[in-house]
Formats: sequence, structure tokens, C-alpha cells
Amino acid sequence: MRLDELAQRIGATLHGDGSVQVRTCAPVDRASAGQVSFVANTKYIEHLLTTKASAVIVSPGAAVRDGVARLEARDPYFAFRQAMVALHGFRVHPAPADAPAAHPERSPQAVVHASARLGKGVHLHAGCVVERNAIVGDGCVLYPGAYVGEGAQLDEGCVLFPGATVYDGCVLGKRVTLHAHAVIGSDGFGYATHAGRHEKIPQAGIVVLEDDVEIGSGCVVERAAMEETRIGAGTKFADLISIGHGTRIGKHCLLVSLVGVSGSVEMGDYVVLGGQAGVTGHLKIGNNVQASGKAAIVTDLPDGARVGGIPAIELDAAKRNALAGRDLYGMARRLKQLEREVERLRKQLDPSNTPSEKP
Repeated sequence: MRLDELAQRIGATLHGDGSVQVRTCAPVDRASAGQVSFVANTKYIEHLLTTKASAVIVSPGAAVRDGVARLEARDPYFAFRQAMVALHGFRVHPAPADAPAAHPERSPQAVVHASARLGKGVHLHAGCVVERNAIVGDGCVLYPGAYVGEGAQLDEGCVLFPGATVYDGCVLGKRVTLHAHAVIGSDGFGYATHAGRHEKIPQAGIVVLEDDVEIGSGCVVERAAMEETRIGAGTKFADLISIGHGTRIGKHCLLVSLVGVSGSVEMGDYVVLGGQAGVTGHLKIGNNVQASGKAAIVTDLPDGARVGGIPAIELDAAKRNALAGRDLYGMARRLKQLEREVERLRKQLDPSNTPSEKP
């Protein structure tokens, strides 16, 4: 693609030769001729003076090495996203490898109950299972080993990668993606301890994933004991995340890998939880909250809160605490030394410690 065409596609202002051809995107420090890169983080700005890319996507006015074209955009990261779409596109889902010519979208090894309803253009790979009374909407793709339980509903454009599981009765909106071995609707962790035994509470609710939710590999969203566990539209999960039963997560949230959210949490919109952050059950998390990695959230948080630490407190305070705690052993040694010095001075100043004169 010519650079002037790419600039138009991504909404950037071109400074340089528009006739240059580019093929792919690459990191700024490893890009070569024929490639486009970007800088949206000041950590990498020094590479603009040494990069070998044909063009870089940058903020207006950024200094770039001579001979490298600039694609200036107010939001360089989003412009880079647009360039990736233009030059690379999204993954194309292959047809089932063993599908017959008469039915190129369906493997003969797919198992579909007679009462299930399939929309138009559904791809069913070998070993996937669609149970009784399940609904699979137009254009859905079920990779090998994907499972859609009894009465579950998938709206149009959903993709279930290998081993992804949707338990009975759960509901997926439009364009929901479940990566490999994600589990939607397994039983919530609910037990009543009585007479020394943990007696299981029936988990009679479901899980609802709204439109454009993407769930990473190995994530689990538990079904509610009553009513539903719900994940709001546009929310994205990285890998290995656990969501407890009855929790409701708002729209357009971002949860990084290894996050754990306990049951019955009410989480607002545009919340960001860093890797390994944890949320205690029955809390209310406001809109636009941000929690750093490993944050342990144990209290309600208002809109816009920025927290970190264990337990989570205001982020700047958490950073100061972390800095202060980097040498606890050294601090403890100095404190002991100061205690000994204070005790020595106290004894020197205490008149009762003065030796009595001999008669």
C-alpha cells in the first residue's frame, strides 16, 4: 500500500514521500524498509532517531530521523491499530479441514442435537458439540472441542476457539469471542458449612456476556446461584481470569491476566484492573476505577479512584509505601541501633544512675 493511501485510511497527516510502498507493521526498534512503525509511549521516543522503518506514526511535531516519513495523528496508538487493520487484517477463520464439498462449513464429526437451531454460515469444526435446544446465530464459528450446552444461546458472529465451553442456559451477545479453554457458566463457589461438612448450594443462575465481549484463554466466569453473572458490552479479558458467581461487570472494562473477582461484586464501566489484582466479594467498584497490578481491593471504591497495594489504597500513597519498604531489613537495623543509642543517652542523663560517693 502507498503511504499516501495508508495515511488516508488511518486519518493521519503525511509528511514525506507518499509514493513509498509499505507492506507490514513492526516495532520501532526492529522495523526495516517497507514497514510502518509507531511511537505512543515516550519510553520509545529515542528510537525515532535511529529507526529504519519507512514511516512512523507519531504525535504532531515529533522529531524523526531524516528519510523516514511521518504519519502524524492525535492518537498514534489508535492510528497504529488502524494501520494494522489496513495492512494485516483480522484472523480469517478456516473452513473445517474434513468438511465435505456439499457442506463446506460443517465437519461430519461435529455433534449437533436435532433440536438445536443453527443460523446461516455457521462453521462447525470436528469434535464441537451443540446440545439440545441450543441456539447458534448466523456466522458463528465453533472450533474443535468447543461445547455449547443445553439451551445456551449464541447471537451472530460469536467465535469459540478450541475447548471453549458455554454451559447450559448461558447467553452470549453479538460478536463474543471465547479463546481456547475459556469456561462460561461453571458452578459458582457456593457451599453452606453445616455439621462439619461443606454442603453444595445449587447454582441455578446463568452467565450473560453482552455484545463484543472478548474472553481470554483459560478464563472462568461462574454462573450465579440466583439470577445472573453479567459481563458488560465491550469488556475485554486477558488470560487466566476468574469471575465469581453473581458478579456484574460494566461496559468497556479491561481486566489483565490473573485477575480474580469474588462473587456478588458490582463493578462500573471503564474499570481497569492490572495483572493479579483481586477484589473481595460483595463490593461496589465505581466507574473509571483503575487498580495497579497485584492490588488487593477490600473496600468499596468511588468513581475515578486510582488504587494500588495490599490492601489497596490511593495509588500515590501505595507507591510511596512501596518505596519506603524496599529496605525494611536495613531500616530495622538502623532502628535497633538508634534504640541502643537512645538507651545509652537516657542512662547518662538519669540522675538515679549516678554512682553514690563512698563515705
